[in-house]
Amino acid sequence: MIKIGTALFEATEQLEREKGISKDVIISSLCDALVAAYKKHIRVKEAPNVEAILDETTGEIGVFRTKLVVENVEDENLEISLADAKEISDDVELEDEVKIEVTPENFGRIAAQAAKQVITQRIREAERNLVLAEFMDKKGTLTTGIIQRVENRNVFVNIGKTDAILPYKEQIPGEYYKPGNRIRVFVLNVKETNRLPQVIVSHAHAEIVRELFELEVPEIEDGIVEIKSIAREAGYRTKLAVHSNDPDIDSVGACIGPRGSRIQTIVSELKNEKIDIVRWSEDPVEYIVNALSPARIISVDILADDENAHEALVVVPDDQLSLAIGREGQNVRLAHKLTGWKIDIKNQTQAEQAEAAYRAQAEEAEESADYEEELPQDEIDEENIVEEEYGIDEDDMIHEESSSEEEEVQE
Repeated sequence: MIKIGTALFEATEQLEREKGISKDVIISSLCDALVAAYKKHIRVKEAPNVEAILDETTGEIGVFRTKLVVENVEDENLEISLADAKEISDDVELEDEVKIEVTPENFGRIAAQAAKQVITQRIREAERNLVLAEFMDKKGTLTTGIIQRVENRNVFVNIGKTDAILPYKEQIPGEYYKPGNRIRVFVLNVKETNRLPQVIVSHAHAEIVRELFELEVPEIEDGIVEIKSIAREAGYRTKLAVHSNDPDIDSVGACIGPRGSRIQTIVSELKNEKIDIVRWSEDPVEYIVNALSPARIISVDILADDENAHEALVVVPDDQLSLAIGREGQNVRLAHKLTGWKIDIKNQTQAEQAEAAYRAQAEEAEESADYEEELPQDEIDEENIVEEEYGIDEDDMIHEESSSEEEEVQE
């Protein structure tokens, strides 16, 4: 047996406290390492009857072989005679199994090297499995972390047992990420790697807004108020469509809170990002009007409403066009994302001009159709006959007659 002492047990308890790796995992890894070292020592790849046993009372560990008690030994690696077995224990009988210590002399150094490699590998595997199990459950949820460092425009955030990566495209534009600051992030994905799993988080995802409202608004958490849709341009503006399942509760008022306390907390968490809360409606016209707030709307015409397209024409007062479109088209763009409708916005003057042009075109087309109907059929046929037989039209004939008259005058 190899004397280990109490240091191993103290180390396993420390690992269990710090990294959550079970003490049994460490001891099992140590036993497996000794068995692997023993097989290498005796140059045998397969030895199913070999095992390592740790005595926690004495702090000793050794390698043992399990052998079957027989009368005539044919394989010394698998069998032992009854006489030899009696020397180990007086109670042994034929067909019993006995464990015989086979720990080689001066095996401590070899065992230590093998144990170090195996234990290190097992600890990494255990850490990897723990992180994978924990963050697979957290995928698609909001969590809090501490910013560790910024490298190559990526921000590394400690979220517990590992450092997650906040890629540049998932950061809020213009946001300064200072190491040591706490930050709320959304767990986007968990990728398996050879080492620890790679956790990808986002600070710009629209679901962050949903999670914050669920935390701050009890009616949403209880299911009374439902968030139907979210459209977000992180750092600038978010539109939120809500619906109340209880007619006595105002969905927008519940999200705003008394004197705006709830919405103000969320706005502060999002670094003063502007949030528009609108009422969701089954009626697409009403929904589009609400989504384009705070602009006033004159009319909404549904141009297409089927599986392939959802298009609407919105008319606003002349002084409301810029407000409806928003800075760089932000308001109408967010309304499109929120509702799923393609929205074309025109002011009242543009709409009237377009309608007048359409009417004039329609009247012109109608007059042309009426003229063709009034024209006598025989005149049309005669004109066609002239063109078909002589290959000339009426204008050419008139031109020739005029030329002849001029020549006669000159003479």
